[in-house]
Amino acid sequence: MDISRRAVATAAIGTVAATSGLAVAERANAQASTESTFERVKQSKVLRVAALPGESPYFNKNIATGEWSGMAVEMAKNIATSFDAKVEYLESTYGNSVLDLQSGKIDLAFALNPTPQRALVIGFSRPVFMHGFGTVAKKGFEPKTWGDLNRPDIRIAVDIGSVHELAARNFASKGEIIGLKTRDECVLAVQTGRADCVILAVILGLTAVKKNPALGKYIVLRDPFVQLPNCMGVRYEVDKRWRDFLDNWADYNRGAAQIRKWMIDGLALNGVMPEDIPSEVGF
Repeated sequence: MDISRRAVATAAIGTVAATSGLAVAERANAQASTESTFERVKQSKVLRVAALPGESPYFNKNIATGEWSGMAVEMAKNIATSFDAKVEYLESTYGNSVLDLQSGKIDLAFALNPTPQRALVIGFSRPVFMHGFGTVAKKGFEPKTWGDLNRPDIRIAVDIGSVHELAARNFASKGEIIGLKTRDECVLAVQTGRADCVILAVILGLTAVKKNPALGKYIVLRDPFVQLPNCMGVRYEVDKRWRDFLDNWADYNRGAAQIRKWMIDGLALNGVMPEDIPSEVGF
C-alpha cells in the first residue's frame, strides 16, 4: 500500500514537472513570437536584411567572395551600427521580401515602393528618396514626355505587375503596351527591335544603359513628372519603435545628403558617373 502511494506521488510529481516544463516552454515561445523587431535586433545584435541579387545599385554580390556591396548594403551597415549589430543577408526578391517580412525571416527590406497592395500586409518607413520614372528607347528615338509615347505606333515594353506597367497604362495608354515577365526581357525587347522603348525607374534605367551600350540613352519623362517614394519595408507590430527609428534615420540621412552619397557610390559600382545622372533627378 505504501509502495502504491509512493508510486502515485512520484508519478504526480513527474506530471506536475512535465506540465510546468511545458508551460515554461509555451511561455518562452509566446514571448519569442511577440518580441518586437526593435528588441530582437537590440538584444541579438543581428540585423537580418533581404538581399536582392542582380538589383544594382542597391545590391551587388561578388561571386568569388560572396561579399555584398551597393547602396542598400551601406545603409544596412549604418543602421546596424546604431545597435552595435552585424548584418545578415537572406537572398530574396522584391516579391518574396514582403513574404519574408511577414514570416519573420528578416527585419528589414530595402527599395520598396509602398503600394496600397503591399501596405495591406507590411508597413513602410518614410521615404528614403523619391524615385523618378522615364524610358530607355531605341537609338534614334528620344521622347521627352509621356505624350510622345502615347501613340498607337509606339511599342512600350513593361514588366508585368510593376509600377512601370502602372505608369505606362496611366500616361501612355494609347501606345502598344507589351507586357513581359522581367525587366531583362523588356530591355532585350528594345535591343532586338521588338519594342521601341522600355519604362524604367531612374536608377534602374541608368544602370541598364551602362550595361547595354547598344541601347539609347535614359530619358526622364515629363508632363507629368512621375515620382514614387522608395521606402524600407517592416513588419506590422504593436511596438512602433523599429519603424519610428527607421523614420528618423531616413529623415536625418536624407537631409544630410548622405542618402545621395550612398546612391552615387552605388551607381558608380556599375559605371554610372555623377555626370550621367539627369539634372532633374534628386536623391
